[in-house]
Amino acid sequence: MSVSVLNSLNASYGRRLTLLTTVLCLTGCAAQNAYRDGQRLLGTGDISAGLDKLKEASNLDPDSAQYRIAYLNARDSTLNKKLNAAEQALAARDTAQAEQGYRQVLALDSRNPRAIAGMQNIMTERRRAALFLDAEQAWKKQDADMAQSRLRSILAEQPNNTAAQALLREIEEKLNQRSQQSGLASAYRKPITVQYKDTSLKTVFDLVARTSGLNILFDKDVRTDQRTSIFLKNSTVESAINMVLLSNQLEQRVLDANTILIYPDTQAKRKDYQPVLVRTFYLSNAEAKSVAATMKTIIRAKDIVVDDKLNMIMLRDSPDVIRQAEKIVALHDLPEPEVMLEVEVLEVKRTKLMELGVRWPDQLSFSPLQSSSGGNLTIRQLRNLNQDTINANVGSLALNIKDQNSDTNLLANPRIRTHNREKAKILIGSKVPVITSTLSTSFASESVNYIDVGLKLEVEPIIYPDDEVSIKTSLEVSSILKTIETKSSRAYEIGTRTATTVLRLRDGENQVLAGLINSEDRRTNNQVPLLGDIPLLGRLFGSQNTDDAKTEIVLSITPRLIRNVRRPDANVLEFESGTDSSFRRNRVETNTPVSSNVVSSTKAAAPQPVALPEAVPTPPDSTLRWSGPDSANLGRTIELQLRYQSDQAINGLPLTIGYDPKVLEIVKVEEGDFLKTKGETVFNAQVEPGQVVLNTLLSSINGAKGEGLIATVTAKVLNADSGKTQLSLLSATPQSIDGRSLVPALSTFQLKLAP
Repeated sequence: MSVSVLNSLNASYGRRLTLLTTVLCLTGCAAQNAYRDGQRLLGTGDISAGLDKLKEASNLDPDSAQYRIAYLNARDSTLNKKLNAAEQALAARDTAQAEQGYRQVLALDSRNPRAIAGMQNIMTERRRAALFLDAEQAWKKQDADMAQSRLRSILAEQPNNTAAQALLREIEEKLNQRSQQSGLASAYRKPITVQYKDTSLKTVFDLVARTSGLNILFDKDVRTDQRTSIFLKNSTVESAINMVLLSNQLEQRVLDANTILIYPDTQAKRKDYQPVLVRTFYLSNAEAKSVAATMKTIIRAKDIVVDDKLNMIMLRDSPDVIRQAEKIVALHDLPEPEVMLEVEVLEVKRTKLMELGVRWPDQLSFSPLQSSSGGNLTIRQLRNLNQDTINANVGSLALNIKDQNSDTNLLANPRIRTHNREKAKILIGSKVPVITSTLSTSFASESVNYIDVGLKLEVEPIIYPDDEVSIKTSLEVSSILKTIETKSSRAYEIGTRTATTVLRLRDGENQVLAGLINSEDRRTNNQVPLLGDIPLLGRLFGSQNTDDAKTEIVLSITPRLIRNVRRPDANVLEFESGTDSSFRRNRVETNTPVSSNVVSSTKAAAPQPVALPEAVPTPPDSTLRWSGPDSANLGRTIELQLRYQSDQAINGLPLTIGYDPKVLEIVKVEEGDFLKTKGETVFNAQVEPGQVVLNTLLSSINGAKGEGLIATVTAKVLNADSGKTQLSLLSATPQSIDGRSLVPALSTFQLKLAP
């Protein structure tokens, strides 16, 4: 290669290197400018633009941890603020403000689980509001059956919904009054006089049918030729039917608005004709095991399952048992009472010290001085002792004039909040170590134990429904008097004062416990013998010391009820539970009218009208079907449409699509226009190996019905060896606007594959 060619290549490489360096510098400067702009915009309150700038800076310089962390922190902080504001708005039932906040969060993070759950909660709240509105309108039209059904749907999801509770209570009270005053619906209230002696059942029921206009059917095992006697004068059709059924061991079931079925009251027939419900109870306060045990004992629930993790009970039984189980849960699942104990502990210590008089020297000592050489004295040197060689020590003379008074107050004012029958303890002091040594022939060890010294208070409240609180109180005040140390251990002498009592106080009543007094009185007299005993003048020859100390512990306690046991209504405290062999309620006292033409004889015996036997499968009320090309080549990308059709309005459609991940790759999933045209929606698609989970929510309470596109799935063919593959709808639960789950007809899409 020539020198000119080498020079040309070097120049080309140099230009490329210079260009690359220039691009990197410009990119770095652009990223830094975007980062600064983002910080400035965030500071001025323009959150959206600031986040966009920070994200731009992170994209321009992907290796910069500073830009990435700044963007993530700002985004998380913004999301948390918006989520908190939206959740507060939802708690205040401001669904419009809450929805706006959640949509702002989803605009920043489309898969935020809290925002998606919040939107679902908004949809649920609106659906409950629609159900409550339907219940109010149904009750205005005197359709108690529909009103109760809507209200029970609300309370099954939200037991503490006060509006639904109040309306349901009002409906039940009105129905009880109607039942006691005028019987049930018009057909059952018609007057009738029946006087038959030893007459066949068919004859009696023919008279009842002609009088009331009811259609009466008989089970094949009912002996219509069975003889019976009945004498009723100026009674009602309802009473006539009830008396005949009761005296002949028969039962009835309402089939439609003017038809009843009579069948033998046997265990086998009850299994055939009595409907069975499955009811789930989510408990908020009571323990599921305890409530389930009560159900098994009181109502003899047959099929019951307890989930301790969810604190949930699932019960499968007749409507009579389900209704009674609801009342048992209402009695059990009450918030536990709580009380705030305002405690004040006061230690008052009063000391008085007085010292008065003259303290004379009480000792005179003599001792020889040491020798001049500095050593010890010898016996020979003692002969030379005189006033110059003897040392004299005389005590000092002091005049004591002292009078001291002191008051010491040690105050502890804790506030203790505790549940009913739960102990609460507080310790204001310290844990003092006590060291103990253990010696043996081979080793020595030390152990440390701790004892509580100070103020120790233990309370256990028992809250009664009449706003009284019984308090078991234990108070202990201790202090270290003296430390005792040995060669191998350390111990303490501790002074203790303890008081244990039980109080019963009303809410807000104060009680003071006092009298824990420790009194010490010490008197000391120092005087010159004989001279100090002289009256009056003896004060000049002596000193008196008076020390008086008194300590008292005062305990003041005041209970403040935060939440007490709420006594349930009378209809919950006492309700009819059938007979020992059957939990069916007395027919005369029913709460569930059906229509103006016929009413069931009891609430339990009056389930919803049944048009089809249970053996007939439920037909689908909606359809999901695929459309798109039926064949594709290897490497091609195809679009498949999933369409929905139903005459019932829905506001949500969660579904799951299954596919073979070895054959197909899901490129993207787009939302269709079926729900979007009716209002704002939340669309979420999660693609996982082997399945696609879709969830679409509509904010409109009117819902969407008819036919339309739900989603478009774009897939790529990865492998055509099998020659064919399919996309299957694994599950789909369209949600109607009244909260029910529709039954769709699911379809499978077959796709032919070619190389």
